[in-house]
Amino acid sequence: MVKAVVTGAGGRMGGRIISLMEAEEGIDLAAAVERGDHPAIGRDVSEILGLGKRGVAIESDFSDCVSRGDVAIDFTSHAASLQNLRFAVQHGKPMVIGSTGFSPEEMEEILDLAGNVPCVLAPNMSVGVNVLFKVIRTVAEILGDDYDVEILEAHHHLKKDAPSGTAMKMAHIIAEALGRDLDEVGIYERKGLIGERPRREIGIQTLRAGDIVGEHTVLFGAVGERLELIHRAHSRDNFAKGAIRAAKWVVEQKPGLYDMQDVLGLRT
Repeated sequence: MVKAVVTGAGGRMGGRIISLMEAEEGIDLAAAVERGDHPAIGRDVSEILGLGKRGVAIESDFSDCVSRGDVAIDFTSHAASLQNLRFAVQHGKPMVIGSTGFSPEEMEEILDLAGNVPCVLAPNMSVGVNVLFKVIRTVAEILGDDYDVEILEAHHHLKKDAPSGTAMKMAHIIAEALGRDLDEVGIYERKGLIGERPRREIGIQTLRAGDIVGEHTVLFGAVGERLELIHRAHSRDNFAKGAIRAAKWVVEQKPGLYDMQDVLGLRT
């Protein structure tokens, strides 16, 4: 039985992970963690989620809780996730991170820390999205420079980072497949008299509205036709299920940085 410590337990994703864990075989909740000023601190996490009382109170000290589990699952923020990974390394515990918005410097530290413990870091843990990651690489390689590339993402109005980590992952995959540097060709906003679209541009555009869980469209457009690949998330359960799957997988791995392509066996 894998024992998991879940951070962000009072949030949307943390709550769904804990709820779905109740029905999942082979994994159990060891501890639930939230930031110190969260109103749920001290309350039974299962009772808050309407699952009945089971004696796991939400705590604020991840460094104290992490030793009780076999793995930590973290959906908080880029800064909090990095700090939690530091603590996980100190205790020799694997980690699954679903936070986004990491800076290049933070990613360098994550890669260094993952040399000590196995860590799954993925901007999107949905099985469907990760299949799409694989598909868009193949499509980009086939279509090449003859097709313009645009990525459109839409999320709820509470999402703090833009573009989404998923959209950025898609852009990096396509840029790599086409032999382009995303820092040079990525376009994130258009306004005014912008002139003819350069062929090598990769557009990444953002929408924020209402309670949209997550939508991503990758458009390959040429004169006379276009190909659109779309993923729409109807609930957060797909992400939560992926995180649980990753947690059960990572405890058996050697130290290193992994993503959901590794978890799902899609790595080529």
